[in-house]
Amino acid sequence: MTIGEDKLSAGELRFARRAVRRTRLSRAISIAGLVVAVLLAVYYTGNHLQHPEFRLGPPAVIVLLVLLNARQNLRQYRHARTLEKLGFGAQSPAALTGVADYTAGE
Repeated sequence: MTIGEDKLSAGELRFARRAVRRTRLSRAISIAGLVVAVLLAVYYTGNHLQHPEFRLGPPAVIVLLVLLNARQNLRQYRHARTLEKLGFGAQSPAALTGVADYTAGE
């Protein structure tokens, strides 16, 4: 039993375990978001240097939104790591639900 597991509903337990399973995915998406933001910033800056009439306002907003999304994915990664340290990733999903084919519902 993990810390506070007796106070969580079955849905909350599934949510916590699913978050732990997606830890690596959250980190990968966060890193990809940072790479995309840097590449877009370089592209838009180069475009502005070649064509001074090119406005940087709208592209800057796009880069900012990509960075904010990467930050949120990093936050998900950190929360999932905390849940994992608390022990929510210990049981297999099939053991949690009592269903042999757990992936059928996703």
